[in-house]
Amino acid sequence: MSQACYTPQMSGSARLAMAAGAVAGMAWAVRGRSSSVFAPSIWRGGRERRSIALTFDDGPTPGTVRILDILREYGVKGTFFQIGVQVALRPDVARWVQEEGHEIGNHSHTHPNLALKPAATIAVEFERAQETIVNATGTGPVLLRAPYGVRWFGFREAQRRLKLTGAMWSVIGLDWKLPAEAVSKRIVTRAKEGDIICLHDGRGTLKDPDISSTVEAVRRIVPALLEKGYHFETVSQLICPMK
Repeated sequence: MSQACYTPQMSGSARLAMAAGAVAGMAWAVRGRSSSVFAPSIWRGGRERRSIALTFDDGPTPGTVRILDILREYGVKGTFFQIGVQVALRPDVARWVQEEGHEIGNHSHTHPNLALKPAATIAVEFERAQETIVNATGTGPVLLRAPYGVRWFGFREAQRRLKLTGAMWSVIGLDWKLPAEAVSKRIVTRAKEGDIICLHDGRGTLKDPDISSTVEAVRRIVPALLEKGYHFETVSQLICPMK
């Protein structure tokens, strides 16, 4: 007589747990600061030096000039991940950022969420931004940062084709939604050697956004970290220090 085989059935809760795990894993692959699933990215420098990189996304905007004034006052340099359409709107501000000795990175042309976007769309976003920045400043970025930190299929190839290094962050200020005091406290209390700090001198593709909370936060963050003995560098300097 044949004997029936027993096949254990997965419970509903187990299936839900597996689905939740898959979703969490995908979320980390897409936005995890240390994830290299869709492309390699740096998210901090070494811990051996008391150096920090201050970065700004979504500019240039009219408010960028106010941030430049603060950085000049303290003699520190930053890295500005610029959006192509914003550069096309204010090429003079983009050039000013470069002339002040700051680094410019590629932050896409129209700042879309790249999740579920075709590879061709992702490629065009960064190619157009790269071309626009070169036309405005005469120099091409060597770094790129995905809008919202979202990387997707096709991102790796776009990054490779343009010979750019992906850059995420160690500490994010949430300056688009928090008041200046909360932003500065968040940064000053969390920053450590080698960290890449993410702030915003724009708000997506808004032409003239209110970035007063970011400006005031920078006014507090820079002297506070200098007083702690930190030195500010561009992202490229942080990850490839001069020997």
